Amino acid sequence: MGNRLTQIATRTGDAGTTGLGNNERVSKDSLRIHAMGDVDELNSHIGLLLCERLPEGVRALLVEVQHQLFNLGGELSIPGFVLLQPEAVLSLDEALAEHNAQLPRLQEFILPAGTRAASQAHICRTVARRAERAVVALGSAEPLNDAPRQYLNRLSDLMFVLARVLNRLDGGDDVYWKSERLARSQATDR
Repeated sequence: MGNRLTQIATRTGDAGTTGLGNNERVSKDSLRIHAMGDVDELNSHIGLLLCERLPEGVRALLVEVQHQLFNLGGELSIPGFVLLQPEAVLSLDEALAEHNAQLPRLQEFILPAGTRAASQAHICRTVARRAERAVVALGSAEPLNDAPRQYLNRLSDLMFVLARVLNRLDGGDDVYWKSERLARSQATDR
């Protein structure tokens, strides 16, 4: 990767451009920079989630996710470079299966609510979806490896599942949407 930062206020971006890891300068509103920014924002939100009380297995998983997101951001910062490996996607698949197995089947939509940790996991889920959309847009404009897109897709699913897990930490539950259809259905079943 490119040079490590030794100075933060370089003033090189004052004209609306920024440097990529290969020393190329691009507009700060380019698709690549949008994707990198969304991945960085997601990583920051996961950092905030890590401030909450979490089961050790979830904590370790999220720390690993932060490292993989840094790899993903590094890959986005250098066109044609590969940092995020397909094994990272498989690791998320395994974590999804493990955590989803302990949850009851969903009967209705849930709201992004509950405990503070679960709510933060839902924020991570929505930012992951936005980052995924940005990576898809970038991939439509120029060649991009599959792993970044796939990783963000799985990560958003994992964050949904972890929100459900975190809502159950102290005997809680999901916050269900009050569907009029469901209410009518339950009323006719009585």
